[in-house]
Amino acid sequence: MEEESRQHRDLLQSNFVYSYFNLTIKMMVIMNWLATRCPQASYAMKADSDIYLNLENLMSLLLAPNTPRQNYITGHLMINQHVIRDKKSKWYVSEELYHEPKYPTYVQGAGYVFSHDLPEKIVEISKEVKAFNIEDAYVGACLNRLGFAPSSPPDPSQFRLRMGQYKREDFLSVISVMVGSPNEILKIWKDVKRPT
Repeated sequence: MEEESRQHRDLLQSNFVYSYFNLTIKMMVIMNWLATRCPQASYAMKADSDIYLNLENLMSLLLAPNTPRQNYITGHLMINQHVIRDKKSKWYVSEELYHEPKYPTYVQGAGYVFSHDLPEKIVEISKEVKAFNIEDAYVGACLNRLGFAPSSPPDPSQFRLRMGQYKREDFLSVISVMVGSPNEILKIWKDVKRPT
């Protein structure tokens, strides 16, 4: 890690215990870093390590003249999601942390893109929104407090949770999709990039 940091200067560290329960802290550290260190960026993307990302399709979306430059966040929309109250569940959230029975619309965290004005707004409004442990839904709660919801992508099939059996043509049109291991991602990338 020290060599990666020395060579590329691309590691961000913060002082908290890294656990599933603390992913909201991690998300807010990232949002603060984006707000304070990336003034030249127009957009940012949050992506999990197990997704295939088609950069050409992402750039087509972001460079389209009708893509908003402010108050824009899009990905796979999670609508009318019930808060899980089962204490045995990984996604359990107590009523003390979040009292509503459903979350406001949010984007599923595997891969979503947002305009660069949002990190600062989210960091500021987070001072008024009690933190809870489902970081994607928490970002949605912050957006809701700001007075807007995520936008549906122009083509909702471009932000996928999963795909069935691998078919090259399916991957030509996506922006992001969960696939699993780094080896799978590399295999898919090589196949998608091969000349036809």
